[in-house]
Amino acid sequence: MSHYEQPHAVGPQHHPHAGGAATVTDTVGSFEGLHFKIDHRDSNSVLAVRLQPGYSFKGKPGAMIAMDPSVTLKGKLKLSFKKLITGGEMAESTFTGPGEVLLAPEVWGDIIPLHLDGCTPWMMGKDAFLACTPEVQRTTKSQGFGKALFSGEGLFVAHLQGQGIAFIQSLGAIIKRELRQGEEWIVDNGHLVAWSAGYKVERVGGGMLSSMHSGEGLVCRFTGPGTVYIQSRNPEVLGEYIAAKTPSSG
Repeated sequence: MSHYEQPHAVGPQHHPHAGGAATVTDTVGSFEGLHFKIDHRDSNSVLAVRLQPGYSFKGKPGAMIAMDPSVTLKGKLKLSFKKLITGGEMAESTFTGPGEVLLAPEVWGDIIPLHLDGCTPWMMGKDAFLACTPEVQRTTKSQGFGKALFSGEGLFVAHLQGQGIAFIQSLGAIIKRELRQGEEWIVDNGHLVAWSAGYKVERVGGGMLSSMHSGEGLVCRFTGPGTVYIQSRNPEVLGEYIAAKTPSSG
């Protein structure tokens, strides 16, 4: 990818789909000493970040594709008892400019910039983080035993705090839904990416079909106001599909 012209900040643009959902289409923006461009939407997205001299941002270890030789890369091990028991990220990569860095998800998927105002609480799926500006902090908090048992995210979920931009990744395309006060939306738990709306986990359907699979019929019921981002593919279902199509060695 060649170096792109430094962009000005643009707000997110969304094209509505059936049912009020929308796919995110904004790809260019800036924040403080960082300019970014997201290419190859929706399934093979690449994040290009151009850093001004001395400006840093944090990325998921292993996400870097390439970078200019002028960029400084440092790894940081983040040890804590909570991370040991929650399975949270225990390391991060810090890139310091000047220069350009390219990052991408581990598998085919999309990337969005999530703008944090320092006031609205955000939560995200355990595999959703890709990168963020330096003032954004990720913490893990308990979501209660009932939600942990059924949501698929475990006893702790990742919270995003601070002001800046968090770059969120998905498996497949990302769909955004804005919920009005009191409006509800039901999402299969395997499709969650990030959300600011309140939610509860419940089982829908029933009978023999739902009892045959541990995750069958488990959903998150979101209630507005707030925003919900979901992904078009379910990692668990995809893994089962690939396993079923892979010849047995036995």
